[in-house]
Amino acid sequence: MAKLGTEKKPAIVRVQNERRAQEISSIFDKNGWKFIVGIEPDKPEDISDLEKLLNPVKPIQSAKIGRNAPCPCGSGKKYKKCCG
Repeated sequence: MAKLGTEKKPAIVRVQNERRAQEISSIFDKNGWKFIVGIEPDKPEDISDLEKLLNPVKPIQSAKIGRNAPCPCGSGKKYKKCCG
């Protein structure tokens, strides 16, 4: 799957006026992202693709549990004697 903001998968945003379209375009241009802007005054603004690019979701990394560490289930036993 192509990455958002590239030539194969441009970000798509909808704004209500030309001034707002220029503001959004400058943000995309500054970051080098590909985009499509639609100006539709009768529909609500949708800039969710821009928000996804500005605030990417970071993958959650869980800490490795040592065999002699307390078990995360809350039993009070060592991990190796409980859930390990």
